[in-house]
Amino acid sequence: MFGGSVNIPDYDDALQKAGGENNAFTSNDITNYYLTLPQQNIETGFWLESDRMLSLNFNEHSLDVQRNVVIEEFKERYLNQPYGDIWLKLLPLAYKVHPYSWPTIGKEISHIESATLDDVKDFFFSFYAPNNAILVVAGNINLEQTKAFCQKWFADIPTREVRKPSYGQEPKQTAARFQGIEADVPLHAIVKAYHMPARMENGYYEADLLSDMLGSGRSAILYQELVKKQRLFSELDCYISGDVDRGLFIIEGKLMKNITHEQANKEIEKTLQWALENIAEKELQKVKNKTETNIRFNEISVLNRAMKLAYCEMLGDIEIANKEVEHYLAVNLNTLKAAGTDMLKPENCSTLFYINKNAN
Repeated sequence: MFGGSVNIPDYDDALQKAGGENNAFTSNDITNYYLTLPQQNIETGFWLESDRMLSLNFNEHSLDVQRNVVIEEFKERYLNQPYGDIWLKLLPLAYKVHPYSWPTIGKEISHIESATLDDVKDFFFSFYAPNNAILVVAGNINLEQTKAFCQKWFADIPTREVRKPSYGQEPKQTAARFQGIEADVPLHAIVKAYHMPARMENGYYEADLLSDMLGSGRSAILYQELVKKQRLFSELDCYISGDVDRGLFIIEGKLMKNITHEQANKEIEKTLQWALENIAEKELQKVKNKTETNIRFNEISVLNRAMKLAYCEMLGDIEIANKEVEHYLAVNLNTLKAAGTDMLKPENCSTLFYINKNAN
């Protein structure tokens, strides 16, 4: 998408001459392209985006360049750093039906190497269409001008028959799963993944707040109990994947020397049970305040607000953009504990034991 289009041979050059910058990212659920420009050059953005939506300059050279970039990214992220392949192992352990078992970059380098120009063309013309895109324009521009630019630059691009992927949802996990991996890493590690509610399901906001209470910062419950007090871990973290469909509630940590995986796993589960029984209102209020502060500060950026609007529109309820704080503040101890009790069951968990093969 950055290698030139039908009428614009160099996307970056044209954008930079207008004082703009751009980037993109791909998650499990969306691909997001974004750019910022001076207000007086905003139409340049419509021109650039419309032309590469119309059609790219498909050629083998451009594909070769981008293929090599992605291969190097795969090596850097997954192969050339300690614990880098955790997600390559964890996702297929946790998902047996849903395509979330696949990292977006592919499971192995051969998946990138085997992509042909015809594959890329087919994908582009199946999904990159005005009837499958959400466009957000934010900044010092009024609605009438925005509509006029949209009509001028996008109206003539034909709609396409968008292939809606069809796949089964992940069935409820009913038995704990374990997998061990030996690697040349500094310390043993453990990663636990619990299936959690989807982005629009009841319990999502509870899971998000609970992850912060358990593992975000040095005052978090898991850190205080298992790192600081018991000294079982050198570091410990907890977070959610935040996927549109049912995602993962992750706990991961590096073990101190002479601590076994079995011991670490047992103490994590024990601490989770204690936390669900003993979480106090003041702890919940503390994490609510932190979450609201993060959301408010994040929304200072026009680009962040634009991305949030696009994502909420994709979810099917753009009002979430205005009511997200309300959803978090509506969580109470009862709903938090109920969601946590339902989610943090051993039989709902896939556990990865990452083993330092050089350990005595």
